[in-house]
Amino acid sequence: MQLAPDLGIPDDVKPAIESIRGRWYQKLSPRTRHSLLQSRMARLLERWAGEDALIGTEWRFYLVREEPPSSLVPDVAWVAEGRLPDEAGDARELPVLAPDIVVEILSPRDRKRLLETKIGLYFDHGSSLVIVVDPTARTVRMCERGRDQTSGAAEIARSTVYPTLAIDIDALFARIV
Repeated sequence: MQLAPDLGIPDDVKPAIESIRGRWYQKLSPRTRHSLLQSRMARLLERWAGEDALIGTEWRFYLVREEPPSSLVPDVAWVAEGRLPDEAGDARELPVLAPDIVVEILSPRDRKRLLETKIGLYFDHGSSLVIVVDPTARTVRMCERGRDQTSGAAEIARSTVYPTLAIDIDALFARIV
């Protein structure tokens, strides 16, 4: 497996810095709603997938099919079992691939153009589903190649790539103000 390139991104900076085609962007510091939604989405994906995947939060991925390479840190990442090497080491800790499923939770100052660039990079590097959670609008956007569907209150967000994955919007946002 290919090893991650050294992009010079400091590991000790919080919130994390993402690199998109050679430009650095620092993620916004998460707030309460963001944190609650991040943990809910991780648990939801874990319940749905069982032990057939690895699910993590704030996990760095290296996208290297282009020069300069990019490195993104999704809020939640879902990687199918078997896509990462079984043994410990840099190939597992610094994966050179895009997650199968990505969850991005919007922050108030997120830039739409930057989000769309990230979604494109995920798809260009192998992701099959990008879920965008908007805490302000209380919506969930399911982005797949050729399909982009936003669901709101009293709806269930569904994926066509993963037909058994369903997100109850009201349950996701319950008790989040």
